[in-house]
Amino acid sequence: MTEGSIVPHLASFAVPLMFGNLFQQLYNAVDTWVVGNYVSNEAFSAIGTISPIIMVVIGFFIGISSGISVVVSQYFGAKEYGKVHETVHTSFLLTFLLGIVLAFAGNSLCTTFLNLMQMPAQSFQFAEEYLRIYFFGILFQMLYNTGAGILRAVGDSKRPFYFLVVSAVLNVILDLIFVLKLGWGVAGVAYATVVSQFVAAALTMFALNRSKDCTRLTFSALKFETSMLKRIVKTGFPTGLQLSITSLSNIFVQSYINYFGTDFMSGWAAYMRIQPLVFLPLEAIVLASSTFVGQNLGANQIKRAKKGVTVAFVMALASTLLISIPCMVFAPKIIAFFNGKREVIEYGALILRRLQSLYCLQCIMQVYLGALRGTGNTRAPLIIMLSTLVGFRQLYLHLIVTYSNTMTAVVMSHPAGWIACSIVTMIYYKRFKFASYRITGS
Repeated sequence: MTEGSIVPHLASFAVPLMFGNLFQQLYNAVDTWVVGNYVSNEAFSAIGTISPIIMVVIGFFIGISSGISVVVSQYFGAKEYGKVHETVHTSFLLTFLLGIVLAFAGNSLCTTFLNLMQMPAQSFQFAEEYLRIYFFGILFQMLYNTGAGILRAVGDSKRPFYFLVVSAVLNVILDLIFVLKLGWGVAGVAYATVVSQFVAAALTMFALNRSKDCTRLTFSALKFETSMLKRIVKTGFPTGLQLSITSLSNIFVQSYINYFGTDFMSGWAAYMRIQPLVFLPLEAIVLASSTFVGQNLGANQIKRAKKGVTVAFVMALASTLLISIPCMVFAPKIIAFFNGKREVIEYGALILRRLQSLYCLQCIMQVYLGALRGTGNTRAPLIIMLSTLVGFRQLYLHLIVTYSNTMTAVVMSHPAGWIACSIVTMIYYKRFKFASYRITGS
């Protein structure tokens, strides 16, 4: 990524990543579709609205994982392959330990989070059952994310994609077997997800174990290199903290949504399964540009790193506009795929059209905050996102909902946060000095 035309580099990295993330999102999408069509509307609303609870727990690790990717990409760009090797082994040992801690934390706190969310009684049992099984197998998802992040950091986004294709197809098959054939209901889709994530993790770790370069994983070499651990935590902790706190905030946002009843919850649940799919091109471009920035900063090519961010923004904006139009036009049909109840379709289409029309705002905040993370500056994104997507959004809900307690007012809390975040992000980015965050060497 440090030589040649920028667009082909970003595209060749982002496209496999996008399709890989597509298959990863199929875990939740298929789970929700099976539950919505073959279990019950109450189960559908439960499974479709618990993602903030999952993200409170897993979000912290995703942040740490992003720190791993940044450190690996910069050392790889600087051709310090010994440091890459040390980072790989420190990362996996850290993942094993965090996996045990977060599995315990998730199971211990899921009931508390459901109460904070004000989950209706008719959906509570379904949500709790799914969460406990999911958190039981959370280590597998974490191991895959660590391994995939390392591969992507050195420019390999194809193999993580192949592994996700295998696991996603397996998830579909197991969903149908466990729910339709065995009648396991919500537990069935949860077990299908855990088994599929185990397969993805196993394939990724096997690939790293068989590698012949600096990313090779040797289990006997697992140990903490203090300098690497500090660098990973320093880089990734702010992002992890931001994701967890933002998700905790979303639990309270969900409580406002739950106030309007099961049908509105189900409409929101359908949107929440569509939103990650819509987000795929943008997310892939953001991750590609973050890796691009990391490698070029490591190679001391600062102008090229900045140019890559601009190119990434244009690509993100174009792809987002391209996908937004059909989403708004065909909103009722898209919602009906997940749940055919008339009221759910009406609510879901309203939500999808309202939010998708303003989704271009995500391009500003995501691309430029991703660029900052690629440099290793994760503290500024933490402060920016907590102050806008958490603080400002909660203030908005308190004030607006107090005087206009309507469904639309609650839904618009999201773009209100996007606007605030985009403005603050651009002000900060214009003043940011890339060179001060070059972190090569010991």
